[in-house]
This record gives sequence, C-alpha cells and structure tokens, in this order.
Amino acid sequence: MLDHPAIFDSLLHALPEAALVLDLSSDRIACLNQRAADWLAVTPSDPPAFSQLLGAALADFIVFVDEVDHRGEGWTRSVAIRDSQGQALNCELRGRLIHGAPGHMLLMLLDLGELHRRTQITEEEELHRAGVTEWKRAERFFADLERQNQLILNAAGEGIYGLNAEGKMTFVNRAAQEMLGWTAEDLLGCDMHAMIHHHHLDGCIYRSQDCPIYRSFRFEQVHRIEDEVFWRKDGKPIRVEYVSTPIYDQQVLAGAVVIFRDITERKENERRLHDALEEVAALRDRLEQENAYLQEAISSERAHHDIIGVSPAIHRIQTQIDLVARTEATVLITGETGSGKALVASAIHKASSRSRRPLIHFKCNSVAPEAVEAELFGQIRGAYPGAVRDKPGKLELAHGGTLFLEDVVELPIDIQGRLLHALQAAEVTRLGDTRAKRLDIRVIASMAPPPDKALKSGRLREDLLLFLNLFPIACPPLRDRVEDVPLLAAHLLKIACARLNRPVPVITEGTIRRMKDYDWPGNVRELHNVIERAAIVSKGRKLILESANAKPGAAPQSQAVRTDAEMKRMIRDNIIASMRETGGRVAGANGAAALLGVRPTTLYSRLSALAIEEHEWR
Repeated sequence: MLDHPAIFDSLLHALPEAALVLDLSSDRIACLNQRAADWLAVTPSDPPAFSQLLGAALADFIVFVDEVDHRGEGWTRSVAIRDSQGQALNCELRGRLIHGAPGHMLLMLLDLGELHRRTQITEEEELHRAGVTEWKRAERFFADLERQNQLILNAAGEGIYGLNAEGKMTFVNRAAQEMLGWTAEDLLGCDMHAMIHHHHLDGCIYRSQDCPIYRSFRFEQVHRIEDEVFWRKDGKPIRVEYVSTPIYDQQVLAGAVVIFRDITERKENERRLHDALEEVAALRDRLEQENAYLQEAISSERAHHDIIGVSPAIHRIQTQIDLVARTEATVLITGETGSGKALVASAIHKASSRSRRPLIHFKCNSVAPEAVEAELFGQIRGAYPGAVRDKPGKLELAHGGTLFLEDVVELPIDIQGRLLHALQAAEVTRLGDTRAKRLDIRVIASMAPPPDKALKSGRLREDLLLFLNLFPIACPPLRDRVEDVPLLAAHLLKIACARLNRPVPVITEGTIRRMKDYDWPGNVRELHNVIERAAIVSKGRKLILESANAKPGAAPQSQAVRTDAEMKRMIRDNIIASMRETGGRVAGANGAAALLGVRPTTLYSRLSALAIEEHEWR
C-alpha cells in the first residue's frame, strides 16, 4: 500500500486524463481516478489485477515497464489494453516512476480517438479561419461533379483528372490511376505538374509556366497535345496525347480537366517499323557483300578443307583429287568413319569447274526413311498428307553444281533405284508432279563399309555401285598414317584456339608420342575432338590432353582405392574446375556441361545437390 493514499487519490482525480497508480510488485491497481474507472469499466474500490486487462499484450507491457524502469518515464501505443468487458481500447500509455514509492508507477491512458477528434476540430477551425472561401467553392464544384459523373468517368478508357485553380488535383478516374500507377489518395490535393509532368523525356526539367495544362486555366485556353510524357509512380515515362480544357463555375474560372490516353505502344510500334524499314534498306544495300561473306563463312566452316599430311597415302589422295577434279566423272569415296571423306569431296568440288556453284551435301542417314524421297526429289503441294507447299529436292538444288551423297548405303533400296534412274536420265520429277526437270549435276558419294561388303549385305544395289564407282578414292584410317598426326594436331589446335580466342599452347614431344601410340578408332574426327578439349582445359604454355586416364595411348594404371567421401570430394572439385574454366557457363558448345560430357540439366542438378556456390569458382 502507498504511504499517502489520500494524497495520490486527490492528485489522480485532479488529472484531466484517465490515470492510475500501479503497484508493479503485486500487479494491483493501487488507486485510479473516475475517468480511468469509467474507461476501463472497473469498480474503483475493487479493481481487478492489471494483467487481466492486458491479455496477450502482457509481454509488450513488460517491455514497456522495463523501459520506464530504465529511463524513469516512457510512452507507447503498441500495448493493446482491453476493458473489463474485453473491449479493445485505442489508447496511448504514458508511465512514470513515483519517487518515494518504490515499485509504483503512475500510468496515464490517453484516449487516441478523443485526441484525433480534437485534432480534427482544430484543423477545421484553422480552415475556417483561413478564409479560403473561393477555394472551398471550387472544391465543392468538383466534388459535385465527381459524385454525379463517377460511374461515367470510371467506365471511360481514357485517363481523366481535374485540377483546381491552383493546379491541385481534385479528382482522377480509374483509367488514369491504372496508367499512372498512382492511387487517388496519392494524387488528390497534390500539385499535378510536380507529380506526373515534371520532366521532358530527355531528362530536362519541364517548367510549370511552359506547361500547356497550366495555361488552360491560367489563360483560359484549350490545348491539344499529341506527343508528351507523363511520369508513373515507379519513375517510368509513358507517352501520351491529351486535351486540356478550362472549366468554369458560374462564369468563374475554376480549373481544368485533362483527358489523355497512353500511346507508348503505338510510338514503340512506329519506332520498330521505322527501324525495320531502315534495316531492310541497309540489307538491300549490303546484299552483294553479305552473299560474299556467307560464301566465305561456308568455306571456313567446312573446314578443315585442306588435306593435311605428308604420308604416302595423303600424297596419293591429293594426286587422285588433282586427276579427277577437272572432269565430270562420278567419284566414290570409301573409308572409316571420321577419316575425312567429306573433306575429300569438298576438295574435289573446289578444284572443279563447278566451284562457283554450290556443293549440296545430303547425309543419307539423317532423314527418316519415309521422308528421304521428298528430300531427294522434292514435292509439290498436296503430294501427300502434310505437303503444304512446293519444295525442291537436293537433286534440284544441286543443278549446275555438285551433289555429295554421304553414307549412300543408308538409302532405302527402292530409293536407290529411283535415284539411279534420275542420275542416268539427267532429270528429276517431284513427288506428286508429272513434269520432269532437267538435271546438270556432278555426283560424289561416300560410304564407310567396303563396296564388296555393302553388296553382299544387300545394302547397296549393284547397278548404283557401278554408276558411282567410276573413280574410287580410299581414305586410309589415321592409324595407318601416324606420321600425319603431328601436322594434323598442330592444324586442328590452331583452328580450335582461334575459335576459342586463346593462345596456341606448345605440343611437346611426349604428347606427340602418346598421340602416335594411340589407335584412333574415331580417326581424324576423334583427333579433332581430343585437340579441342585439350585447348579448353590447357591453362599454361603446354598442351594437356584431357585427364590422366583419358590420354590417348596411356596404358591403364592401377590406382589406390578411394573412399566414398574422397570420390565425392573429387567429383565436387572437378565440377568447380570446369565452372572456373568456362567462366560459369553451363550450357552451350563451350559450356561446363560439354566439358564434362554431361547434359546441362544434369550439371545443374549436381551443382544444386553438391551446394556449389558461385564464389567457389569465381
């Protein structure tokens, strides 16, 4: 109990606000004035424990008490007090320790609702005293206008807003809010020019005295503007066209109304059309240069069109190319996969009189059997279900040039017969057509199996073989001309480094020796892949051929048994190394997935499963 309860009781009743003295040690209300008793709906002579009025806000109140105990006083609006009936009270708590009464705190409850009401009364009194009668009259005019036309305004597709004579917004419809990104609460009563019309598109300040909208009600003018910008809430501009019209209230200028529409998309489409027309003109002007560039790019892409090597076999092939290139004889090139048959065909075409015309390359095993006929001979619209347009075949495309049939043994037998007829008759008829087109083509074919085996297996017609095999050229496997490996490796490395934009590393004698010792089952194609992979992984001055176990010619070596944890760590380190090598690129020909020999989706899964972060490979 307090030492002087009568004194505190009289002091509390003298306070205009609800107040009480709280005994913190016993959670009792020691005394309270009548205003607090009425507000809390408690009996002054028998108040409940104060914690009963707090409920779930007890923890917040304890924090508040700690603050008062530390500072001697404090206030908060975060403690939700309820009266004895459970009704929530909108109040602010102000607490102060009572000197001379340890464990007691004077707690005042400020009614925020009453405070807000008094603030409104004060603002209204100040507004009346300001004497802005004319402004209030204009405001009432626009308020009435908004009430009468709100449904019409919100249904309109154009943005509409109104201004008073001071340039302040008085109403704004739904379309304007959506286009500008501002809400009515953001805009009403605000300076329109400062909110949405403050800068030109180039960033220059748009002075209000130059604004056509302001001139509408300052000089009583109607302005139609076809291309300006309004600024959205997110800071982005929108291109608009608008009409600004002054508004009168009983012949007194009250402000202006602005009707605008977003023309950003239209302006963007006009820009794209203009750019497209300029691009078409530029493409037309550069057509001849572009054609020359494409021809050069095709030549570069083909190759390794030079026949590289110093072996007797390469000299023999070069001699055969020189002999047959200037003739019109058909050529049959045989050899294992990857031994360079396509390069020989390209070399023959380039050295022939048809070199200015295209070399049409048809991979016989790259097309489904049911589609081979249309690919070779062409089609007309409606020739079969799905033939929606006329399409020339490879034979027509090769007219005047050379047709290279790669892996000719992969052609269906019945197609081989029709192909032979077209070549012998020098004419072709599209599927679904009855008119034959004249052919002037030179044929080069290739196959991996020896011709006699292809005949015995029934994969090649004998009459077609006799037609194609006028001048045979055999491409030896790489293992039979190991003396060419150093030259080929150097040539392929130079090409790979140029494409990867890397310096050319040195090929050591030990590396050359290991490459010569290798059997090369994939021939030059395999050598090309090995060299390009080595160019990717080599960081120093010397060429590194893949990993220790993948080096060509390396004998298998026994290795220590690894634990599961060591293997996981090695896998993780290897993935990090590949990401570092490719600069964090996963997919693509030069990505980490290709470097590791896995699919990009697989590598993404492993990066996630192993929790590999970007900083580990940066």
